[in-house]
Amino acid sequence: MEINLVNRSIKLAQDAPLVFIGGPCMIESRIQAIEAAKKIMEITNKLGMEFIYKSSYDKANRSSVNSSRGVGIDAGLDILAEVRDTFNIPVLTDVHSPESAIKAGAIVDVLQIPALLCRQTDLLIAAGESGKAVNVKKGQFMAPWDMANVVEKILSTGNNKVSLTERGTSFGYNNLIVDMTSLVEMAQFDVPVIFDAGHSVQRPGSLGNQSGGDRDLIPSLSRAAVAVGISALFLETHLEPDKAPCDGPNMWPIKELLPLLGSVKEIDKYAKRSFGSQ
Repeated sequence: MEINLVNRSIKLAQDAPLVFIGGPCMIESRIQAIEAAKKIMEITNKLGMEFIYKSSYDKANRSSVNSSRGVGIDAGLDILAEVRDTFNIPVLTDVHSPESAIKAGAIVDVLQIPALLCRQTDLLIAAGESGKAVNVKKGQFMAPWDMANVVEKILSTGNNKVSLTERGTSFGYNNLIVDMTSLVEMAQFDVPVIFDAGHSVQRPGSLGNQSGGDRDLIPSLSRAAVAVGISALFLETHLEPDKAPCDGPNMWPIKELLPLLGSVKEIDKYAKRSFGSQ
């Protein structure tokens, strides 16, 4: 799968160099988005890694009615467009309805289907019909082989720019576990497979009115997934995650991103050289 920009193309494939997808969970402001994108891009440029900026204008799947949602679709898409044009990088955001998929698809480079909505046919079809790349998070309740039907729905629109993301499987209450064989299973569908390291260490709803998490586990899971073989590492990252309005416990500090990405890049090179595409 290729994401094309002006005079630039980013390739997502199981046998291509690892791509980083990251940014703050939620767009909090224009200044925050620009500053985060700038600092992340400085890190990925230093490492020679391709980078797709991710942030959401609306966090619709929250634990509490009082949870922060973001800046909204109109302001959010304007900010994402500015990030895209300022840094010449692709931008990715979540969509939650066919209408938002159509609207966001006119602006962003990658539409992301949240895990809890991965079976919503109308949403998948609308995202596919946008013509943009579509990244689908595997539902916490889904077996990896069941994602074949998800891929088929998007392909039915004539859009073959589809990727799948592993983000952990429900394991009792308020807990997730990662089955690394899921990465191998989903790669059999001949689509890029991505690993979401941050949401895989989330503890959904564990704080009562919000989700908890354990970011200390992110490096270990990231290294394991890259060793198995993935197209991209997805990781929400923030300048001050402990002060973030959502998903702070499972976001990685930007100031600590360089050594983490440096280590997984080395593992990626070795894994793909030694074993090829899995």
